[in-house]
Amino acid sequence: MSQTKHILVTGGAGYIGSHTVIELINAGYSPVIADNFRNSHKSAISGISEIAQQEIILRELDVCDLDSFDKVFNEFSFVGIIHFAALKAVGESVERPLDYYRNNVLGLLNCIELAEKHKVRNIVFSSSCTVYGEPKGEKIVNEKTEMGVANAPYGYTKQIGEQMINDVIQSGADLRILNLRYFNPVGAHPSSKIGELPIGKPSNLLPFVTQTGVGIHDALKVFGNDYNTADGTCIRDYVHVMDVASAHVKGIEWLEKQSNSFVEILNIGTGKGTSVLEIIHTFEEVSGKKLNWEFAERREGDIEEIYADVSKAKKLLNWSNERTVKDAVQDAWNWELKLKNG
Repeated sequence: MSQTKHILVTGGAGYIGSHTVIELINAGYSPVIADNFRNSHKSAISGISEIAQQEIILRELDVCDLDSFDKVFNEFSFVGIIHFAALKAVGESVERPLDYYRNNVLGLLNCIELAEKHKVRNIVFSSSCTVYGEPKGEKIVNEKTEMGVANAPYGYTKQIGEQMINDVIQSGADLRILNLRYFNPVGAHPSSKIGELPIGKPSNLLPFVTQTGVGIHDALKVFGNDYNTADGTCIRDYVHVMDVASAHVKGIEWLEKQSNSFVEILNIGTGKGTSVLEIIHTFEEVSGKKLNWEFAERREGDIEEIYADVSKAKKLLNWSNERTVKDAVQDAWNWELKLKNG
């Protein structure tokens, strides 16, 4: 009988985490979720369980609590760790910086310390394109693009996380670490059993669009119409959450085949930019509804245009996105309707 391949997924009940757990199961792994539900909902666990048609292993704990975190490592023998557990709202990080530094930096520190202690060599770290800040004169960024000034404490916590990983590898730690810098994950599982569940008002565009579509908000504000882009609105690289999830699985599979210790960085996106207005028009197309929206003043800290060069992920992991922005908007809308109708 083949050995059970346990993967620890911290923050596995969260948005990207829950979709990744599904993809891990599909690839033959046995995920163990560690989550304290500070930034997620328990309903995600039953959604994952329904899709996978199996019981999900869950340990309710805070990764910042070293002792309780250590117990999971004593209970299971992990072949790898995918570390999502982090607070991630840019605006909130400006209001509550210490919460973000404590949670995001200490959580990763504990994760690396326990990986070393328990000899778990393979780690995928959930980083972010926010580490690039606003790249000077570049719209399309690759992994060699210099880190810019982060536009909020959230971005700094990811920069600090990557620096910590570099220093640990530099010190001779026997670890293989993959930093995945994702651009803008969107959409939901096609079954509509799991999806993005923002706590409070969404800080991301697509959930705000779909929530406005079902009447939770009166109108969507489009911040700025005078950017130097084709339609005057900001441009981002929106990548389907299921594609992001599959990148983590391919990342773990790739790490398992390597021998040396190293840190590697990969952008995860589509390599294409989509404007705010294009997202609105796509939503109107898939939903058959007119969306109530209006232009507003530019928002502090918004970057005009940024998207990913994803050639390295294709070369290293043989990964590229398989789903379109339209697929993502359709799946997000189906998920929103499911939430509305219970």
